Amino acid sequence: MPTTAASITRAERATQNRHRGAVLWLTGLSGAGKSTVAQALARRLFEMDCRSYVLDGDQLRTGLCADLGFSDAARSENIRRAGELAALFADAGMIVICAFISPFAEDRARARALAPDGAFLEIFCQCPLAVCEERDVKGLYRRARDGQLAQFTGISSPYEAPAAPDLALDTASGSVDDALAALLVLLRERRIVHQA
Repeated sequence: MPTTAASITRAERATQNRHRGAVLWLTGLSGAGKSTVAQALARRLFEMDCRSYVLDGDQLRTGLCADLGFSDAARSENIRRAGELAALFADAGMIVICAFISPFAEDRARARALAPDGAFLEIFCQCPLAVCEERDVKGLYRRARDGQLAQFTGISSPYEAPAAPDLALDTASGSVDDALAALLVLLRERRIVHQA
């Protein structure tokens, strides 16, 4: 059967949505505030009539990545899958907000390469380990310190902080509103959204 319709382009989706598709990749230690900031941004974008979705590490580990452990190789595969999914969301015209510890710089670079050109923003939720441990609502740091959790990022497994993130948020002393304001400025500067 011959087809007469052409594929829908990213530019056409951006025109219809009134914003570009993009991947905002929030990285940082457990307890650094990634999920809190991601959900606040999603709410604000929703209020601006922007199509967005949050991909969270805990969420993916109960479904798409439920078969993965926490070895270095499994962590890399987790982020590879998340990056592929995020790129599809962005290609569909959505602003996908990813909240993943994503401890390895190489894995974050691979996720960046998957996203549409210029549509990946690495956001470092910068928070000292001591503050993250104080916020330990799930008791994970305590369990890691007690030897009950092997390969826990920041304790028994390394975290490679971004060398040159698109934005660094002080999530130790800054408020969620401060983070939200900085993110909206970045989205306007990068021409992802045109309003705020």
